[in-house]
Amino acid sequence: MSPTNTFAILVFFCCAISFTFASDPDTLQDLCVALPSSGVKVNGFACKAESNVTEADFFFAGLAKPGATNNTLGSVVTAANVDKIPGLNTLGVSFSRIDYKAGGLNPPHTHPRATEIVFVLDGQLDVGFITTANKLISKSINKGEIFVFPKGLVHYQKNNGDKPASVLSAFNSQLPGTVSIAATLFTSTPTVPRNVLSQAFQIDAKLVDDIKAKLAPKKT
Repeated sequence: MSPTNTFAILVFFCCAISFTFASDPDTLQDLCVALPSSGVKVNGFACKAESNVTEADFFFAGLAKPGATNNTLGSVVTAANVDKIPGLNTLGVSFSRIDYKAGGLNPPHTHPRATEIVFVLDGQLDVGFITTANKLISKSINKGEIFVFPKGLVHYQKNNGDKPASVLSAFNSQLPGTVSIAATLFTSTPTVPRNVLSQAFQIDAKLVDDIKAKLAPKKT
């Protein structure tokens, strides 16, 4: 890896660490490794007994390789959050890797609990977010560049190039959450009433049903 790329990634990691102070509550102890099996949640997970904590609670190798993008959207998100790294519990930070095939899309979505900052590992992406004033802020970003998506705002990434692309994505929350706009509205359980969607999008009921059918999770 070139010195320039190494420096850029170090800056990216420093930014990711620094903005943790603006989101999840501060920790009151050195560590609180998540213990999901306890069934107890108080704005996070209960802590594993420190005597049972190991280095495995702070390690994850899942971002080392590209994820499979052979799906209808042509993109895949590999999360490195508290569900994958129990040691992140109460630390207020997490990462993801997003891979896109040529033409791939990470569709419009929000993260209700975190700001997101992406660093382009490879390729070129057209990205954007929409403010509460309904203004689109968008830009094309390339390898080595960074873009920020403010907390809670709808945003997207699209690979309009002819080669695969990938990014590292950092969040100031151990579990930022993702609300995919289309999937949330058209595939929720129970379903959003057809007349609500029809009126909101100014489309007929049959088209609502067609969209629901297309977005429905594929049966395995």
